[in-house]
Amino acid sequence: MLSSEERCLYRRNQLVEVICQLRFPEILSIGTQVPDAFQEAIRDAFPQYRRLQEKLPPKLPQSGVQPEQNVVINHQFSDSQGVWRINLTSKFISLSSSRYYSWEEFAQKLDQPLAAFIRIYKPAYFERIGLRHLNFISRRELQLEGVPFRELISSCYLGPLAMEEVNEQTVSRCNVELEFALRGGCRAKLHAGPGMVKRNGQSDPEVKFVLDQDLFLPGQLPVNLSAGALQTLHGQAYALFRGAITQKLHEAMEPVDI
Repeated sequence: MLSSEERCLYRRNQLVEVICQLRFPEILSIGTQVPDAFQEAIRDAFPQYRRLQEKLPPKLPQSGVQPEQNVVINHQFSDSQGVWRINLTSKFISLSSSRYYSWEEFAQKLDQPLAAFIRIYKPAYFERIGLRHLNFISRRELQLEGVPFRELISSCYLGPLAMEEVNEQTVSRCNVELEFALRGGCRAKLHAGPGMVKRNGQSDPEVKFVLDQDLFLPGQLPVNLSAGALQTLHGQAYALFRGAITQKLHEAMEPVDI
């Protein structure tokens, strides 16, 4: 499942979003006070601000008691184009990008906001550090129309679609869901399967292959080890992705040596 191939970049990668999230023991002041000092620290790179209120599912009430509604305040900071976003709540900070090219660029974008968060809010530790890669693999964009997914995706992520006698045109649903341990205490949750997706609220008639990788480190992780933890997750995320695709798909995405 994990490839030992040397890491590369892709000119035509199929990533629609990459998200890094760091969870910490709840800091109540983030939800009750305006994060003005944090904004000032990152405002040059993330000038746009939105305050979002997100309702969580109500807790099951006791008999005769109204269900409790939980509202999470989500402070969202983004760049001028809305491509890069920082989200800050009382329980996590995250960075997401809808136009990902390299880990080096992504890590550089995270450096300042994460350092500012640690300096201002002083979390005791991180409870979970996660890195998620969401790929929508488009045969049309890669000039691979007519090529069956079994020639592009490793068989362990295809289920019955890996069999030559199965016509994928007749299959309306075939997903693989995995959760497993990786080295170094990392864990992975993976969803793989064909599907029709929406982009910017618009339905796309092309059937794409969705490869959703969520890698994470659980436990009480020291704050000063967060950068190393993310580097570990990134290395395993690439090995997992490279192991999930065939040489034909690898070449179609136009690899570039680092």
